[in-house]
Amino acid sequence: MKSHFILAIILLFAATIVSCRSSKTSKSVNPEDKPQMVASPQVIIYKTRGDYFLHVPVTLSEDRKSLAAYPAPQDVFYKGDLAYPVRLENGYLLDRRGISPSSAFIKLTYYEYSRLENTPRAEEIMKMILDDDPFTIMYQCGPKHSYRDIENELNDIIRKGEEVNFEKLK
Repeated sequence: MKSHFILAIILLFAATIVSCRSSKTSKSVNPEDKPQMVASPQVIIYKTRGDYFLHVPVTLSEDRKSLAAYPAPQDVFYKGDLAYPVRLENGYLLDRRGISPSSAFIKLTYYEYSRLENTPRAEEIMKMILDDDPFTIMYQCGPKHSYRDIENELNDIIRKGEEVNFEKLK
């Protein structure tokens, strides 16, 4: 019994020391000194060789010989509507689906794809590719949260010819 009492006192003493140290550490850290990280998707604008506006994009492997990613039929929506890109000035499109320089477009439109009962197999998707290198230019325009009115702000930037200041992906 005496050993249990001594053990309890030692544990209580250790807990007190640890809690005091952690409170001193937390008091000495100024939250304003730490940068706040905000997770936000990157804004992508692009132009294509052909008119793929209605067509579903998929992501190819680096060598463009296989699929890296493709959506399920229920994944081709953005805020409840089909995720068509947004038409911007000078032929640019604003991505709402998640494209990259390794994306390609398939023959099915967003509407047709959204009506499929099952997700096609990768081999089937590969046979549907219209163009495995469809982009003539692509820019990453920063995080989405940095825009208040994304369409108007991007159109203004494009009208001024300032899109070249963004990170060129292709």
